[in-house]
Amino acid sequence: MNDPSSHRADTLPRLCGKIVDARGVLIRVAGLSLHIGERVRIRSGCEGAEQQGEVVGLEGALALVLPLHGLRGLSPICEVESCGSLGLDVDAEQARGRVIDGLGEPLDGGPPLPRIDLPTVSPIAALDRPAIDRPLTTGWRAIDGLLTCGEGQRLGVFAPAGAGKSTLLGSFAQRIECDTVVLALIGERSREVADFLQRHLGERRGATIAVVATSDRSPAERLCAAELAARLACRLRERGQHVLLLVDSLTRYARAGRELGLALGEPAGSGGFPPSVQARLAQLVEACGRSPVGSITGFYTMLCEHDDEPLAEEVRSLMDGHIQLSSALAEAAHFPAIDLLRSQSRLFDRLVPTPQRLHAARFRHWLARYAELEWLIQVGEYQPGADAEADLAIAQRPSLMRFLQQQRNASSLRQTGAELARIFEATPIDAAPHG
Repeated sequence: MNDPSSHRADTLPRLCGKIVDARGVLIRVAGLSLHIGERVRIRSGCEGAEQQGEVVGLEGALALVLPLHGLRGLSPICEVESCGSLGLDVDAEQARGRVIDGLGEPLDGGPPLPRIDLPTVSPIAALDRPAIDRPLTTGWRAIDGLLTCGEGQRLGVFAPAGAGKSTLLGSFAQRIECDTVVLALIGERSREVADFLQRHLGERRGATIAVVATSDRSPAERLCAAELAARLACRLRERGQHVLLLVDSLTRYARAGRELGLALGEPAGSGGFPPSVQARLAQLVEACGRSPVGSITGFYTMLCEHDDEPLAEEVRSLMDGHIQLSSALAEAAHFPAIDLLRSQSRLFDRLVPTPQRLHAARFRHWLARYAELEWLIQVGEYQPGADAEADLAIAQRPSLMRFLQQQRNASSLRQTGAELARIFEATPIDAAPHG
C-alpha cells in the first residue's frame, strides 16, 4: 500500500472555498482555513476571469474577503483558492519610470513587471531613527524660509478644492533632490492623472514610480495603491536611496478605509470614520523617516475646508508639520497660496540658523499683527501713530507679501535666506519677538 505522504504535491486535489454571501464591498468564504492578511484567488468561471482578494476578517468559520477589483461578476459558483502568502510585490527598481495600478499591474502599456516574494516591510524602530537635521530645498521661499522641511520629514498639504495643491505637489516632484519619486494618485479623476504625469513630472518621469487608483476603482484598490506606494518607497530606502513619497490624497484613502470598516461592522466614530481608519493612516505615514542607510520624505495632501474637521485634526497629529493652502489667496492670484499663519513645520527650529529663526518669528508677528488690524484699516478706522509696532507691521506688509508670492522660478536656500534677511535690514534683530 502506498504511503499518501509520498504523493507529489501537484497530484493532490486543489482546496477551494465557495462564496456564501456577497454584500457591500465584502464576500464571505466557506471551506478554507485562511489567515487575516492572506491573499486569495477568486475564479469566476466566466471566460476564465479571476481576481485577487485579501482576507480582512473572520466570522466564525467564514473568512471575510475583500475582492480587490470589486464584486462585479462574482457568483455562488466562484471558486476561492488561497495564494499561500500575503501576495507578491513588484521590484521597486524595475518599477522606476512606470505607471502601475494598486495591484502592481501596468497602466502605461508596457510589459508586466516581474513579481518577487519579499519579506514584510518592518517600520524603523523608534530608537533606530537618526535625527532629521538636513534641510530640504523645495524652491519656494515661503516654505524654505519660514516652514523649512527636513530630509525624512512627513508633512501634510491641506487645501480646499482649487487652491493649487496638485501644482504644488508637482513642483516638489520636479525640484526636491532625491534618488526616486514615488507618486501615489488615489481617487483622482482619470483626466487629471495623465495631465499630472505630463505637465508636472518633466525630466523626473524616468525616476518616478507612479501608483494610480482613480476614483472609479474599487475601495480595495484605492487602499492597496497607497500602501503599495509606501512599501515600494521602503524597499528603495533599504537599498540606500533617498526617496520622495507624494500621496494625493489621504482624504480619498481614508474614505476607502471607511467603506471597508463599515462593511466589517465597525462603529462609526468621529466624522463617520471607524477606528480602523486612524490605524491605517498611522501605519501609512510611519513609512517616512530616515534610516541608517536611506530616507523617505513624505508629502500627503488632504482635502480640507475647515481646520476643525475631525479627519484633518487626526492627520495633523500624525505629521511633523503641515502646509495650509487658502482658496481666498488662490482667488487673489497669490501663488503659492500658502496661509502662513495656519501652517507650521515642527522641525523648523532645529533645521535653520538662529538669525533665520528670529527673522521668521518677526515675519509671523508682523503678519499676525496686520491680520488683527485688517478690518479697521479697510473701514478707515485705524489711526496711524497710535501704535508704533502696528505702524511697522502695516509699512512692511508689501515686502512680506512680495516674499510670499513667487512665480514658477525656483529659489535656492541661500537666495531665500538672503531675501528674508533683506526685509529686516532696517530693523534691529532685537526687535523680533522671542516667544
